[in-house]
Amino acid sequence: MRRWAATLLIACVLQVPTAIAGEEAAVVSDLKITTLSTMLTEFQGVGEWGFAALVEVDSHTVLFDTGWRPDTVLGNSTELGIDLSTVDTVILSHNHADHTGGLVTLRRSLKEENAAALQTAHVGKGIFLPRKPNPKRMAIIPEPLRQFWVDVLDVRDEYESLGGRIVVHDQPHELFPGVWITGPIPRLHPEKNWTPTAQIERDGTLIEDTIPEDQALIINTSQGLVVLAGCGHAGIVNTMEYARSIAGNRPVHAVFGGLHLMSLTDQKLNWTGTKMHEFGVQHLLGAHCTGINAVDLLRDSAVLGRDTSVVGTVGSVFTLEEGIHLGRLNR
Repeated sequence: MRRWAATLLIACVLQVPTAIAGEEAAVVSDLKITTLSTMLTEFQGVGEWGFAALVEVDSHTVLFDTGWRPDTVLGNSTELGIDLSTVDTVILSHNHADHTGGLVTLRRSLKEENAAALQTAHVGKGIFLPRKPNPKRMAIIPEPLRQFWVDVLDVRDEYESLGGRIVVHDQPHELFPGVWITGPIPRLHPEKNWTPTAQIERDGTLIEDTIPEDQALIINTSQGLVVLAGCGHAGIVNTMEYARSIAGNRPVHAVFGGLHLMSLTDQKLNWTGTKMHEFGVQHLLGAHCTGINAVDLLRDSAVLGRDTSVVGTVGSVFTLEEGIHLGRLNR
């Protein structure tokens, strides 16, 4: 109870808006994003149904999501020669286990090397709403894998018992100069980029879980905005719209991460790609739940090329100077 009260207190502190319309945002000069969890892999690491990425921006480093299985991100980072014990901040895009499953293992393992390792987790308001799983959706998950489908409330309790601190955002927050956490994303366009895996319990009534807490990371660079999403459940177009309202009405230079487009019709994918082109997207790395065919269709409608619209793999890298580093699967 005391831990939950502390979480709520932190949320209340963040009630004051941090984004002001028309205010010129800081610009970062150095950026590298490395995928640590997704389904495909090449010579290093293992694939899984999940997502995590390491973001190195100027002098700061953060972990965005933590994968599904407890040890995937820890093992993949070791194979890739990445030391996560030096990272003190983690951002969770939403409540689903394939983005929160590695948090407790990472904190428990890394705090032995550095007491501050992954000590602070930033989440969107609504992530801890009481939920009940949809039995039909859970039945799709093979029995041996259901052990990894943990409740985010249990993750919260275990994480806080290990000295972790949770910061809840109900609006945009500038984490570092030029780097923004969106908080929950307004849904101006009717994008329904989620699967009904659960229901939210409100006053004894179950309603569809639209993942209201879904948030993204926005990085303001000299070439435009870079948008990092875990699943893009709020809709990637909605996310790009919100990014521009937060960090200035600038082009979106790159979109990176899971976009949950795998079940969209060709018509909806073409609309999404057309909007990406309108926003100025020059690089697209679609990992996790984006969908292989979806990336292929977006390449045409977003007017991108073979080297600028790719399917993400474990170890995929995007840098501001060089764009997407192509692995063998994407050449």
